[in-house]
Amino acid sequence: MAIELPDELVQLQRAAHTARREATTDAYGPEGWEPWLDAVDAVHVAVTKYAKESGQCQHEVETP
Repeated sequence: MAIELPDELVQLQRAAHTARREATTDAYGPEGWEPWLDAVDAVHVAVTKYAKESGQCQHEVETP
């Protein structure tokens, strides 16, 4: 069964994907990965909160 996710979660995930693409092409060293790591953390926090508030299993929320 598909779960309808809030736009906020979808946008956070898209931002994480964009940050990942940008990090892999960054020539400035390890600090180029910081925006991606921050974006991934934001997604994880938001998914955890959404799962808890909606009473759904976090794994089901994270898995398409």
